[in-house]
Amino acid sequence: MNGRDLLAFDLGASSGRAIRGTFDGKRLDCTTVHQFPNGPVEFQGHLYWDFLRFLVEIEEGIRRSIRSAGRPISSIGIDTWGVDFGLLDRQGDLLGSPYHYRDRRTEGMLETACARVPKEEIFRTTGIAFQPFNTLLQLLAMKVQKPEVLEQAGTLLMMPDLLAYALTGERGTEYTDASTSQLLDASARTWSDSLLTAMGFPREIFTPITPPGTVRGALRGSIAGDTGAGPVPVIAVAGHDTASAVVAVPLSGPRSAYLSSGTWSLLGLETATPYVDVASMKANLTNEGGFDDRIRLLRNVMGLWMVQECKREWEAAGDTVSYEELVRKAGQSASLVSFVDPDDHVFYAPGPMVHRIREFCRSTGQVVPDGQGAIVRCIYESLALKYRWAVEQLEAVTGSHVDELVIVGGGARNVLLNQLTANALKRPVAAGPSEATAIGNLLVQLHALGEARGLTEMREIVHASFPVTRFDPGDASAWDGAYDRFLRLIKANGA
Repeated sequence: MNGRDLLAFDLGASSGRAIRGTFDGKRLDCTTVHQFPNGPVEFQGHLYWDFLRFLVEIEEGIRRSIRSAGRPISSIGIDTWGVDFGLLDRQGDLLGSPYHYRDRRTEGMLETACARVPKEEIFRTTGIAFQPFNTLLQLLAMKVQKPEVLEQAGTLLMMPDLLAYALTGERGTEYTDASTSQLLDASARTWSDSLLTAMGFPREIFTPITPPGTVRGALRGSIAGDTGAGPVPVIAVAGHDTASAVVAVPLSGPRSAYLSSGTWSLLGLETATPYVDVASMKANLTNEGGFDDRIRLLRNVMGLWMVQECKREWEAAGDTVSYEELVRKAGQSASLVSFVDPDDHVFYAPGPMVHRIREFCRSTGQVVPDGQGAIVRCIYESLALKYRWAVEQLEAVTGSHVDELVIVGGGARNVLLNQLTANALKRPVAAGPSEATAIGNLLVQLHALGEARGLTEMREIVHASFPVTRFDPGDASAWDGAYDRFLRLIKANGA
């Protein structure tokens, strides 16, 4: 059957979108029908997600999708960032607003976790890099700081599954998002009972894990009626947004690496099995689940979050500036002057990012960037150099040479950053599609509806539907010297 209309909800750390996809049997067209800002809400010193507003925006997205096209949709899929979750009580009611992954309550929890299970054993089991926001540490913080909340819990649902529950009333856990939790056995692809027991987490709150492309349930009556959508199926797509994005990466072969570029930069390779050895752990690589039983072996880099925070800071001071203008100013600024380590903990939390960047450069004996262009140039070049470092880490662990990097996501539209990345890597870069996350979401819906048989066919649809721009590396000599400086910098910084 041709002529499918589908609706993807792509919720990111800074915005959410409803994107309607129309598939004619060969090509997929995408139209954004609703968009809304997103971000943390602070209350009494903690950061939360405004979960109930998500539901209002999702219902509005469904309503606008039907109104704009004048015809029904065949299915709905939701993807979000990973690690975060909500708790339901035993009656199925929400136990408070879900915490935001940047909340600081997890400070000190890694040491607590490793006192219960050795660090090497946690990695060998889960294959997940140690990050302060991992679900394991969030739950452990709750168990230590607010045990009464965990005692009331009847069900834990990762964020896309929590949204699907609100739409359908059905509970379940989708594999790719669960894999980000650091509670999943990477080889067995099920919850690690030994890890849950050692951490003291109640096993009964974890629901069975299902593969991406599973129909979670039908849109519940009140929402189906109020939006005019009817009881359409809600499909558990690759619920982790990076997993959805990687579905839509037009890789040219097994020696192509991908970069999902947005608030975070996720740079990695598709592999058949997880890499859970000591070398992978020391490289801080992570093994997340992908579609079609693939493993996404990747390195998590801070990403464009630093630019977003700088822009927010400048606008708060009354200087409204677009991202396009910041790219232009960066392009006119001197090159390879100063660098930062994007993964330094000082850049992790919301706050005075411009001051933090300048202070980092000052404290490391570098030229202190002055002005918007110089600061953004410093961020872009630091990211490009960190991408080169991440590629080399992947090559060392897998023993496979990376021939090219394919960039998808919002960062794929940044021509300057893409060219800087090609220069730093000394390898070609392909950029696009920029809406890869929503496209991957839609492709998994097509798969669930029987319209796309597997990953190869899904990526053929991407090739047929969306343009890709290529960037060839420029003069490497200056970048080799800059990379040597950068390596000394991050080594001194503990990387």
